[in-house]
Amino acid sequence: MASAADAGAPDRLMAAATNSDFAYQRLAFLCDTFGPRFSGTSNLEAALDWILSEMKHDGLENVHGEEVMVPHWVRGVESAEMLQPRPRRLPMLGLGGSIATPPEGLTAEVLVVKSFAELKERAAEAAGKIVLFNVPFTTYGQTVVIRVRGAIEAARAGAVASLIRSVTPQSIQSPHTGVMVYSNSVPKIPHAAITVEDAEMMQRMQDRGQKIIVRLTMNAQTLPDTPSRNVIAEITGREKPDEIVIVSGHIDSWDVGQGAMDDGGGAMAAWEALRLMHNLGLRPRRTVRLVLWVNEETALAGARGYERRHKSELPRHVLAIESDRGTFRPEGFSVVGTKEARRAAEKWAAPLARIGADKIFAQGSEADVAQLEQDGVPTMALIDDESKYFWFHHTDADTIDKLNPRELAACSAAMAVMAYQAAEAPLPLPRSLTPSHE
Repeated sequence: MASAADAGAPDRLMAAATNSDFAYQRLAFLCDTFGPRFSGTSNLEAALDWILSEMKHDGLENVHGEEVMVPHWVRGVESAEMLQPRPRRLPMLGLGGSIATPPEGLTAEVLVVKSFAELKERAAEAAGKIVLFNVPFTTYGQTVVIRVRGAIEAARAGAVASLIRSVTPQSIQSPHTGVMVYSNSVPKIPHAAITVEDAEMMQRMQDRGQKIIVRLTMNAQTLPDTPSRNVIAEITGREKPDEIVIVSGHIDSWDVGQGAMDDGGGAMAAWEALRLMHNLGLRPRRTVRLVLWVNEETALAGARGYERRHKSELPRHVLAIESDRGTFRPEGFSVVGTKEARRAAEKWAAPLARIGADKIFAQGSEADVAQLEQDGVPTMALIDDESKYFWFHHTDADTIDKLNPRELAACSAAMAVMAYQAAEAPLPLPRSLTPSHE
């Protein structure tokens, strides 16, 4: 590998990435062969075994898994059926962490509300009913709170179960799953997602004064935590091997679809960044460490485990980059850190203007690397065109065909260039123990 700075490295990395569909073909094999990679499943562990073997075959350094204990929620058999005003099977997905219904199911009248505020106003009507939150998508950050806290608010009003309109701006009768939480201050009730179309239909029925009866059956269960692994690989720095630049994505997915967008593409773009550096003989000043986080979807156990395990070396982590937005057409990076860090990022991203990925945004970081911000580690997130991302997010339709080989290659190029520039820079990014999003 090269033992000195290479001024042409960014252009070489971009050329190598964008002239190949290797990352897409490797991701397609991962998705088609192993399917969804949900925490606690044999699918995930088999995929991790294959990844570790492939990374060693790539010639990457210090390839290993780091064990963490992860939650193990099992969906089981589930169904929803509208009995009145007319019989209809309702496409549905239980939400991650939900309890089961009684074995025979749960049948109750439905109360449709459009917000937590409306539920509070109509709490007297909710007792003994199934509450359906028919909340239109605005932004993911605003709307997802209905999914996360819906069971708590419905139980507080006396509901026996809760349903949500899936968190998506576009639907073709596709339910979207995702994580939810309970509170010890109210009873736990079953919580599931139905489609936009069916939520709107039941809203219209209620507005007409029609009585809606639904039977919900879920036999979900939460099993004891089980061991899994973060996956680690490196290119050791030639001058400052103890200073670390992380490039990363999360390797787990939900238990539906293939986890191609969320976040197989991000994990693959990060992996490809390291593989390209190795193949081009590039060895920057600092160590570039690839981390494929486990269990981002339900508890961030992988990121939290990494933060604990590597606590003593985090002062020498100069940057942590993550891709978790679908690997569509890349636009640039968001930066969480000091103003000086953002100025450095603008300089490092300049070569990416060739592929339209040189913008620097003042947005937050991704969930895994955010766990390192408390230790003062500057973070970045790859920003891409996510206009269609939430159409397929957390559904059976999160499959490899939704991604474009050229766009994934461009994302790989962006990740490679930014990680290399940060690792090669004469000075590390300035740190902040109180990271700013300004």
